[in-house]
Amino acid sequence: METDVVRLTAVDLALNGRGILHAVDFAVEMGQHWVILGPNGSGKTTILQIIAGYRWPTRGRVSVLGQEFGAVDVRELRQDIGIVSTAITRRVPERDTCAQVVMSGRFASLGLFYQRPTEDDATRAQVLLAQVGCGDLWDRAFGVLSAGEQQRVMLARALMPSPRLLLLDEPTARLDIGGRESFFRALRELVQPTPADAGISPPTVLFVTHHVEEVTPIFTHALLLRRGRVAAAGPLDEALTSERVSEAYDLEIQVLRRGGRLWALPAS
Repeated sequence: METDVVRLTAVDLALNGRGILHAVDFAVEMGQHWVILGPNGSGKTTILQIIAGYRWPTRGRVSVLGQEFGAVDVRELRQDIGIVSTAITRRVPERDTCAQVVMSGRFASLGLFYQRPTEDDATRAQVLLAQVGCGDLWDRAFGVLSAGEQQRVMLARALMPSPRLLLLDEPTARLDIGGRESFFRALRELVQPTPADAGISPPTVLFVTHHVEEVTPIFTHALLLRRGRVAAAGPLDEALTSERVSEAYDLEIQVLRRGGRLWALPAS
């Protein structure tokens, strides 16, 4: 039985003659949720772009949801992948209601044009908005929401088609601490199964950040990058040690674990 949700093997990427990724190897199995951590420019977002089929590696092999790139139509594959990123959020029509924004995820569009959502689509959108704590924003224009509310609505949108894989590219980058924590609470509710979800598998999550404090208890594994190379990959306690994080960030850092969260402090 295929257990790999994502597998990258010896992946290189060069753009305009400049190496971006170098010999990247890592595999994500069912039941795991990964954080992809590293300094700015280390290749985090690029890896998500490759997994989503928006960039093609210069060398190496990529398999997503059991499908080998080069032998699959990535447009069809993307129907099983939900994406949340600030870049997508900026492109949402500001006058669209939250209901329209969430239901547009059913059609992988930004806005509803010729698409006609069904009653079932509307019901699912209502449920998802309630789950992310935005149930009262159904008729509210997207453009008047706070940054935190917008990202939670975008999380609901990404989950509209019931994806098997959820890619989160620094979704909390614009948020204050309250907005950030509200986003993580919503994410926890959506990816941790309850008895009511019996038989329904939540999506596997890959979350990109450069902040150690955003490694919350829902994550089981980490990919730590440094200058386009894998500095560490595996269970959190093994991958995100003080020594490895210090090496990745070129700074002596102490990684602390409190309340199920990771925290990073300069060692001196």
